[in-house]
Amino acid sequence: MKRIALLAAALMFVSCISALPGAEAKEKTKILIGITQIVEHPSLDDIRKGFIDYLSENGYKEGVNVTYDINIAQGDMAAAALIADKLVGMNPDLILSITTPSSQPLVNATDTVPILFAAVTDPVGAGLVSSLEGGGKNVTGTSDLTPVGRHFDLIREIAPGAKKIGIIYNAGEANSVSYINWAKKEADRLGMELIEATVTSSGDVLGAAESLVGKVDVIHIPTDNTVTSAFESVTKVCEDNRIPLFASSVLSVQRGALAAVAIDPYRLGRQTGEMAIEILKGKNPGDMPVEYLKKFLLYVSLPAAKKYGVTIPEEVIKRADVVIK
Repeated sequence: MKRIALLAAALMFVSCISALPGAEAKEKTKILIGITQIVEHPSLDDIRKGFIDYLSENGYKEGVNVTYDINIAQGDMAAAALIADKLVGMNPDLILSITTPSSQPLVNATDTVPILFAAVTDPVGAGLVSSLEGGGKNVTGTSDLTPVGRHFDLIREIAPGAKKIGIIYNAGEANSVSYINWAKKEADRLGMELIEATVTSSGDVLGAAESLVGKVDVIHIPTDNTVTSAFESVTKVCEDNRIPLFASSVLSVQRGALAAVAIDPYRLGRQTGEMAIEILKGKNPGDMPVEYLKKFLLYVSLPAAKKYGVTIPEEVIKRADVVIK
């Protein structure tokens, strides 16, 4: 009986301490940030890492005053919608949505919780914001739009005889559809033909790449999450058939592409982190313009050039930010 009485007293004491105003205030100082990401692959993972690193370096320490709830949909759109509902229900201080497929259900799920997107090619076309200048109510973010014209100019410079460009993408990704529309215009400008191969999942990528063999002179991969998650499948087909492979991501060059004019995803994540701190300090996301990286990087790979039977012009090598040797 004495033990039970002591236990009851102890529990009552703990309850009283937890109910004290100071204890409640201390709990509220911890920030909750939800993160939703459509699929895992190096570029998107680097964006998330850059975001968290930047916040950490500026006083927002994970496990100290910030908690992250990280969710990966593994390419499943239905799962992305469920994640969006879950995160909104948690009422976090901020939600980071990486990619268009993760951002769209989230924007449809709430008009009050602050949303910060990253790696969205066409935010207006995807219906995330009404204007790039700021008009997204509770939404803003960073775009991974890369200079389509410069991609195609680079292809012409490295493979001047190329007339037909193969391009693989997921027609269900709004960002990829926007990219293809721009790519068609650039191909027309250079007198080249765009040959499309579409996929619905990462399991389709190998077959799509194989379907282009004998039909194209080069293959170009946009910032498409489905294709990028199975990039090695494209690399294998291109190496086996000596088809020069160009990409839109610097990490894709490290994974076997010949060259890319692209963003650095880690830097994009850090820039998104800068915006997050402004929002956490009270700024309205709807008043913040969508941001783009100002500097694009040129990566070229000499080993890949050898595998594809291509000689990269010396001028291209000289101006490259990174030459993989």
